Amino acid sequence: MALVILGHPDIEKSLANRTIIEELKISDPAVEIRDLGNLYPDYHIDARAEQEALLRHKAVIFQYPLYWYSMPAILKHWFDTVFEYQFAYGSQGGKLKDKYFIPSFTVGAPEREYNPLGEHHFRVHEFCKNLEQTAYYAGMKYTDPVYFHGTSVNAGYTEEDIKAKARLHARKLTKKLAELQI
Repeated sequence: MALVILGHPDIEKSLANRTIIEELKISDPAVEIRDLGNLYPDYHIDARAEQEALLRHKAVIFQYPLYWYSMPAILKHWFDTVFEYQFAYGSQGGKLKDKYFIPSFTVGAPEREYNPLGEHHFRVHEFCKNLEQTAYYAGMKYTDPVYFHGTSVNAGYTEEDIKAKARLHARKLTKKLAELQI
């Protein structure tokens, strides 16, 4: 069984992330989904409850939209609160050792903009180094991220195109979990 930490601050307004979550629920009802925006609209995260959820699972999917080359504030706050000393790391930490760390996110802009000559100057993987280091520091098994570009109707993508890509994204996550034997 896998845990999904949904780090979208307002999932009802998200076409891509909402579709991914809906598809995951259909394809694997055993997946536990913790929607941080709904659980903690005041950002008062219950570290103990989140840690207990992490301990129940072999794999953790972090699902979110890429915001300003990083994760939304609620997900960053979740990491700051939950991955604490003597839980995720420290002499008595290591509670997450050998669990899979699976970044999963959506990117509004087209892929062509994420390269040295593009508008954003870096490839998407370069924005994931902090995630990779977090996983390693906590003794987790980092996997390459699952993501897709073109999630913004404002950038000219149609709702049906975004939904189709989101459904494919969910299938990729389900396949990754199967490959990891989760």
